[in-house]
Amino acid sequence: MDKSSRSRLTRHTLPDFAGDTLFDAVGRVVSEAECLPRKELFESWEVASRVRRRVRGRPILDLAAGHGLLAWLLLLLDPNAPGARCVDRKKPPSAERLEAALVARWPRLAGKVRWEHGRQGDLRSVTAYPDELVVSVHACGTLTDRVLDTALAARAAVAVLPCCHSLGKCDTAGLEAWMAGDLAIDAARALRLRAIGYRVYLQTIPADITPQNRLIIGVPAAPLPGHPEARQLPGTRPEGR
Repeated sequence: MDKSSRSRLTRHTLPDFAGDTLFDAVGRVVSEAECLPRKELFESWEVASRVRRRVRGRPILDLAAGHGLLAWLLLLLDPNAPGARCVDRKKPPSAERLEAALVARWPRLAGKVRWEHGRQGDLRSVTAYPDELVVSVHACGTLTDRVLDTALAARAAVAVLPCCHSLGKCDTAGLEAWMAGDLAIDAARALRLRAIGYRVYLQTIPADITPQNRLIIGVPAAPLPGHPEARQLPGTRPEGR
């Protein structure tokens, strides 16, 4: 099985998920929905399962969400997570088909995900809340840094799987003198989180899914007094949140 394949999962791929694990069950549901590439299923699952070992019980904010699969998997893996917001400039038409398939199989997921797209999907206008878990898989280039900015402004937990590193636009902290530029960028991101009092967990997902496989998880500890990024936003939520 080529886990990195961009071919769409269909009913013809159902035999690939014949086991009795939760992942196999998800694979069958996604195959029947016929809207996602194989690679997206595997990378989202690997990220979700690793993040859930570190962060549980929080609302989810999935930025540059695509079909929103990562948010759905995080909800599925953590029954105590109250819900999720999926944010993207454009909501794929097939996202509703994926939602219908997942909710039909796991009714407890009904009504758990809210979408923000169009003007609402502009990451520059999105506000996180301190109790949320902010996540993003393969937000290209500086978009990953924007995801981090959103999380840090609220001092929320965050998990990113970066991609498309731009040496001309992303901060390397000068580390490219000792290591590859893309690694320097991700190292600088991890150091930024540590510098403002986050507990940082650095992991990888299997390289046979994607070579851009470095996962950065940050969980806020005590804020550092006086640090410009160590501010706590009000915890009150607007009506309906």
